[in-house]
Amino acid sequence: MPSIMIGGTSSHAGKSLLVAALCKIFSKMGFNVAPFKAQNMSLNSFITKNGKEVAIAQAFQAEAAGIEVDERMNPILLKPKGNFTSQLVVMGSAIKDVSAIEYYKEIDWLKSVVKKAFYELLDEYEIVIIEGAGGMAEINLYDRDIANIGIARIAKPDIYLVGDIERGGVFSSIYGTYKLLPGDISKLVKGFIINKLRGYESILESGIGQIERLMNVRCVGVLPYLNFPLPSEDSLSIEDWKSKDKLIGILRLNRISNFTDFEPLRFIGIDFVSLSRSLDDYEIVIIPGTKDSIADLKALKDAGMDERLKQIAGKIPIIGICGGYQILGKQIIDNGVEHGFVKVKGLELLDAVTIFDEYKKVTVQTKKKVTGDAVIVDKIKNEYVWGYEIHKGKTVSKKPLFEDDGCYSNDGMVWGSYLHGLFWNENVVKAVCKYLGIKFQKTESGINRLAKVVEEKVDIEYILKNAGLI
Repeated sequence: MPSIMIGGTSSHAGKSLLVAALCKIFSKMGFNVAPFKAQNMSLNSFITKNGKEVAIAQAFQAEAAGIEVDERMNPILLKPKGNFTSQLVVMGSAIKDVSAIEYYKEIDWLKSVVKKAFYELLDEYEIVIIEGAGGMAEINLYDRDIANIGIARIAKPDIYLVGDIERGGVFSSIYGTYKLLPGDISKLVKGFIINKLRGYESILESGIGQIERLMNVRCVGVLPYLNFPLPSEDSLSIEDWKSKDKLIGILRLNRISNFTDFEPLRFIGIDFVSLSRSLDDYEIVIIPGTKDSIADLKALKDAGMDERLKQIAGKIPIIGICGGYQILGKQIIDNGVEHGFVKVKGLELLDAVTIFDEYKKVTVQTKKKVTGDAVIVDKIKNEYVWGYEIHKGKTVSKKPLFEDDGCYSNDGMVWGSYLHGLFWNENVVKAVCKYLGIKFQKTESGINRLAKVVEEKVDIEYILKNAGLI
């Protein structure tokens, strides 16, 4: 079966969304299609139905393809922790923490994992669409690469390079990437795509013609800058969340994770708040997930944000999700899992204590009933919410909010939960809108609009013909 690869000239060039759009388009055409990313580095993750952890981008791409996401679609996930260390997740399970040097010692084994996962998908699906990582021309990594050159050598796919014109230098980045690719990989390049154009395509014509002649491959499309909400690719996407109204302040923790939890609230108006800023202008404040609760708690205290949170407690809702929930509690006790043997005083806004006893993570999809009386969700008491948990540590709470999960303060103005994806529940978003007194807007993934633009602007027939599918 054929495979197609979308490689980038840089991070945030649009690879994830382009793969999602192609998954949608090909699926709609009747093809059985699956996404694949050999190695992803991301703190935005998702839990599959069988409790395996993958990058959220592959979950979105699988949804676009009309299939269930599984761990083979993202066999290696690296979750940065700081200090040149990442948590290594292999086939959906956290294995250990590794430095870059330690990671590259595992390359032979990891490549075998990637190869097996890819070929299994190739046997099951008519098309596998591969997403590269960052920029393809990481010449310092060619001997140990997995995400770009490594998977290209395994799959031998038709490669299409995508460049971000908004960053400037799109012609040099496309041509430079192509010229720096090893010979056996550059010959797989069948075309390039220019993304995020704000202006007239006609201005690019002479430049496109020159690049086509220099590379002897054609431009298969020029995509406009899309001014509607789309799922975020990585932390760079936070800058795209700017809005005129800023009713909800989300603390921009140093190790923020799963900020995509809050995508459905973007229409309300979100502001990512640096730890040194005031909280006076917000109607709701959220402490999001973090890859390191103790380290981000310390950073929060060092910046004086702990005192600012305590000053607004009882006046406006303060919500903690996952790591943010742990931070809101009385104490975090680490029994040698993250930071050695330490006990750290939390913000003491919730009657909850978190204990880290083992490296193993909880990774599960779950459905819970709203059983507590916290502000906002009290409007949907006894209704069910869906979510997924990804965390180390166990939290003991005196006032659970969602059956056995979460905690809320006596006045209900401070609450927390381990449920990622909580705000993807329509009843929760409606409750937020009711509290704020604003009109609810149904969340749209944007994939249908994106796919329509890609169909119009990219030569899909050319891609399918190259792949031997028509």
